[in-house]
Amino acid sequence: MKLRVMSKLLTMHEAIARYVPDGTRVALGLAFETMIPFAAGHEIIRQRRQHLTLIGPISDILFDQLIGAGCADKVIAAWVGNNNDGIAHCYRRAVEQAVPKKLSVEEHSSYTITLALLAASLGSPYIPTYSVLGSDLPTHNPMLRICQSPLNEEPILVVPALRPDVAIIHVQRSDSEGNAHLWGNVGICEEAMLAACQVILVAEEIVSRQVIVSDPNRVIGPSLKVKAVVHAPFGAYPSPVQGYYNRDHRYFHDYHESTQTADGFQKWVNEWVLVPADHQDYLDKLGKSRLQQVGVRNHHYAAPVDYGY
Repeated sequence: MKLRVMSKLLTMHEAIARYVPDGTRVALGLAFETMIPFAAGHEIIRQRRQHLTLIGPISDILFDQLIGAGCADKVIAAWVGNNNDGIAHCYRRAVEQAVPKKLSVEEHSSYTITLALLAASLGSPYIPTYSVLGSDLPTHNPMLRICQSPLNEEPILVVPALRPDVAIIHVQRSDSEGNAHLWGNVGICEEAMLAACQVILVAEEIVSRQVIVSDPNRVIGPSLKVKAVVHAPFGAYPSPVQGYYNRDHRYFHDYHESTQTADGFQKWVNEWVLVPADHQDYLDKLGKSRLQQVGVRNHHYAAPVDYGY
């Protein structure tokens, strides 16, 4: 008997409406500077989600946008900023002035947040490490506990497991069932996918299952974790996607300049997120010429591999 496989393809609006309700612990920006799911973040803002906990290593300006829009109550991250220009203005206003509202921060290093997600992915309550001992990070994050090792009585740091309600992961291609290929700098996408209760995949391309199984080593994780697959070309713009487009540095600088005040951010978010009805409207506003400017100039293809037996 042939098994019937259900498609998980949804629009971005449907995926966010179903799987990112108010109060969600959502992991984003898991590939560090690359493949940040801006299209998903913008839809979260359009749907005016509230009381979110944002989880990620460095996040770049997507966390700043969600914070400025009032979507987030808490951040669990190693850094929130603008890789081009340093300061994330909305994040700083929220922490220092409670504008647009008070923001709670649980500080990590990039390594400890990786260990926290890894612990959850393994079903372990925690992972011990020597990392960040001697720093003041444990004093800022009481979840990171210094204990005595049972093996040699030396001090160790215990990093508790961190399980997001949902991880939103941008990939190069996926089939309709949630089997996806990811390559380039994958960051901690695999750890977060396995740690999260459920996953939304945002894909540049939707391909057949045959394409995916032709290269199983490039599959990011098990499709059983995936609740929704969204087809969104340029869904990570202005961050880069390996083999598809490069980073738009001017976009990050313009955002930095435009959001130095709360009023400036409100004008920016109205123009670039709230007025466009969806991701396609956003791309139309950017224009084909600007998107072509970040296109890949020189393609470098991997050598074929042989999975024969």
